[in-house]
Amino acid sequence: MEIDRKMVEYVAELAKLRLSEDEKEQMQQDLTKVLQYMDVLNGLDTADVSPLTHVSGVENVFREDKAAASFGRDKILQNAIAVEDGCFKVPQTVE
Repeated sequence: MEIDRKMVEYVAELAKLRLSEDEKEQMQQDLTKVLQYMDVLNGLDTADVSPLTHVSGVENVFREDKAAASFGRDKILQNAIAVEDGCFKVPQTVE
């Protein structure tokens, strides 16, 4: 698959990128190479290959989850900038 200039400009617009003419040319070449490589990968016969979730086979070893003593609410909140109803008060982030 060949990426044209219009597609590069469209992707740059979606990504909110301002590209110079040289960068657009380079991006067009790079994206074309990526898609050509994807075509090679799509052509591989993987029928006899078992799916992998980890390349190394190493698994995480987790500690046992045990309840332990912790600080009380008052101790935790004493350094808070703002507290309301016994909880941290933070600036609104979602309208």
